[in-house]
This record gives sequence, C-alpha cells and structure tokens, in this order.
Amino acid sequence: MIKLGLLLLVLPLFVLMGVYFWELNDVRACQLDGGHWDYLERVCRDTPQPFVSWLQRSPLLVNGGMLLSVVGLAMCTVGLYVKRAK
Repeated sequence: MIKLGLLLLVLPLFVLMGVYFWELNDVRACQLDGGHWDYLERVCRDTPQPFVSWLQRSPLLVNGGMLLSVVGLAMCTVGLYVKRAK
C-alpha cells in the first residue's frame, strides 16, 4: 500500500510539472521572438493576448492530479499506521 501510495503521491506532480514546463517552453520561445502567446489557442500571435490561467484551461488535469496526490498521501499515511501481517 505504501509503494502504490508513493507512486500516486509523486507521479501526478511530475506529470503536471512536465506539461507545465512544456507549455512554458513554447511561451518563452514566442516571447523571445517578439510575439504574444495566445493561451487559449496555444499559438504565437502578433497582438497582445489576455492571460488565462492553467487551472481555467485544464481543470481536469490540474484538479485530477492534485486529487490523485491526496489519495496517494492518504494511502501512505494508512500504510504507515497499519501493522503488517506476519
């Protein structure tokens, strides 16, 4: 239970950070070229675009990842408190 809990605790965070930094790389490349990133269409534009948070654009990914991490934390906590059968 602890191993699965640790996997659920850590894996969603790495997935979220990977997706976030993948998009950040595109945004940064667009800005360095003198453009403005359109967060809704995920393309570089010539005119300024409004900022739309990642939570508004991908609520299932963000909330689902955090929920899996909380479930993993609960599994780790329960696994540490429950005695192992010998």
